[in-house]
Amino acid sequence: MIGTSQGVSISRTRLWTGRVITAWLVLFLVFDAMVKILKSGAAVEGTTRLGYPEHLIVILGIVELVCLIAYVVPLTSIVGAILLTGYFGGATATQVRVESPWFLLPVVLGGLTWAALCLRDPRVGSLLLEGSPRSSG
Repeated sequence: MIGTSQGVSISRTRLWTGRVITAWLVLFLVFDAMVKILKSGAAVEGTTRLGYPEHLIVILGIVELVCLIAYVVPLTSIVGAILLTGYFGGATATQVRVESPWFLLPVVLGGLTWAALCLRDPRVGSLLLEGSPRSSG
């Protein structure tokens, strides 16, 4: 068991599973954001095919990167997870609107985002698994 700054213990396996999932997400999302920020041909083609104007591609990449940075920083990881959930929700809605079977990818990424955070942070895991804390008064 590993103690955290909040005095809660989690298993080493749980912590490392969360870290591995987080690392995979970070690598994938940094690549995706950089492709957009650098306006690669694939990003331009894919984004315009989905109905977004070309001038928004870099902005979408920057928004994705900012959300990801918030997720990676322990102090803001919950806010980052919420922001990424919104970003993935928009991606899901876009894919559904164009009737693409790829709508499941952002759903899976959103699920992995929260799963990794639950595994890494015992406070989040207990909140999601046990419900909101009850007041004692």
